Amino acid sequence: MRIYNTLNKKIEEFIPNNNECVTMYTCGPTVYNYAHIGNLRTYISEDILEKTLILLGYNVKRCMNITDVGHLVGDGDDGDDKMQVAAQKEQKSALQIAEFYTDAFMQDLAKLNIKKPEIISKATDNIQEYIKIIEDLIQKDIAYLSNGNVYFDTSKYQDYYKLSGLNQNDLSIAVRENVEVDNNKRNPFDFGLWFTNSKFDNQELKWDSPFGLGYPGWHIECSAIALKNLGEKLDIHCGAIDAVFPHHTNEIAQSECFVNHKWCNYWVHMEFLNDQTGKMSKSKGTFLTLASLETKGYNPLVYRLFCLQSHYRKQLVFTEKALNHAQNAYLKLKNKVKEIKNNNTGLLDSNIYKQYIDSFTAALANDLNTSSALTILYDVLKDSVNNNTKLQIILKMDEVLSLGLLDEVEIDDDLNAYIKAKLAERKIAKENKDYALADKIREELEAQHIYIKDTKETTEFEIRK
Repeated sequence: MRIYNTLNKKIEEFIPNNNECVTMYTCGPTVYNYAHIGNLRTYISEDILEKTLILLGYNVKRCMNITDVGHLVGDGDDGDDKMQVAAQKEQKSALQIAEFYTDAFMQDLAKLNIKKPEIISKATDNIQEYIKIIEDLIQKDIAYLSNGNVYFDTSKYQDYYKLSGLNQNDLSIAVRENVEVDNNKRNPFDFGLWFTNSKFDNQELKWDSPFGLGYPGWHIECSAIALKNLGEKLDIHCGAIDAVFPHHTNEIAQSECFVNHKWCNYWVHMEFLNDQTGKMSKSKGTFLTLASLETKGYNPLVYRLFCLQSHYRKQLVFTEKALNHAQNAYLKLKNKVKEIKNNNTGLLDSNIYKQYIDSFTAALANDLNTSSALTILYDVLKDSVNNNTKLQIILKMDEVLSLGLLDEVEIDDDLNAYIKAKLAERKIAKENKDYALADKIREELEAQHIYIKDTKETTEFEIRK
């Protein structure tokens, strides 16, 4: 396996700390809103990485956090707590908000065939872990108390810039451009570990600590959860490219000062999904969710294929036209595989099987080259080898691609008649401009996993389970 390591700015051979088990940490969502499809691109890429490691014969122990407290609107230490803002906006408790959006996120993972991490840990379940690390850093004079808050002193960690490649001058410019300055800090690059005396007087979630009644900073959460569940030497840490600074930079600083040695060997970052106005972001107020794509009639796995057609380290531009191309490709792929399955004959040709799986594995082991892996899949479909061999190759490939290529939903006569009747009823509603009824029929069908898409000529449907 060769993977691009942000820490060293190059593609490197992957050598785990322990050949028996690869430890992998992936930053999870801050559950104050739905995940947008840009967020989900990152989770798809991380899923491919984990499944590629499994394909190569590794056991993988993967951990992911759920941030339900402490993540401020600014990824430094500025702005309001995202959970608190959402709670006030929706007039619910922060924990109710967290539960709702955590459930929605897990549903998105399932729809995209993303393997659920072995360990999922909520930030609010690890308060004592944060306190333990913070106390250690204070004792070492690496963290300090100021006006009731606890900060990490970045001047005490000489390798602070090693992941980002930034320097103090770069950060000084960034700080000058930031309208909010925390005067409690010794220097502007320090970051919060625990807040007890801040502007957030209405903060709902607070805990007793040796530093006073308060709540943790965002950065300490991932470090503590990873250390608790995966040990003091981590193989791989993943996340979106915008987490490099400050989040992952701060994670490294506090973790290595706590354990007194190098913490994580490989840092793998996924590039942005852009819309036509730039990076997809919740802060813009409008963003696409997986549910919104489903409402338009797209199978979530069409979006997965759309992502796999590009390299995880390249920015990907989302347009509906591009997604339509992916949908056409996906339907053709599914139909071709169905044809092979329905005409499954011949004995397994083990040599051909090995050649294709070796080529497929090599493509993925080359810094997750999913587009090359898909090309090899198409080569299988065009090969003259018997269908049984093709089917076994496709089965193995789809363990990693996870496109549901062999999934089928049987439609009996009664169900088919019901769907056609509903589509006819919806057509009449649209002709009468009764769009509320048309939407209601669509929602009724979707509740039964029946998704429709209007075309110029007709209305198509697809059943997904």
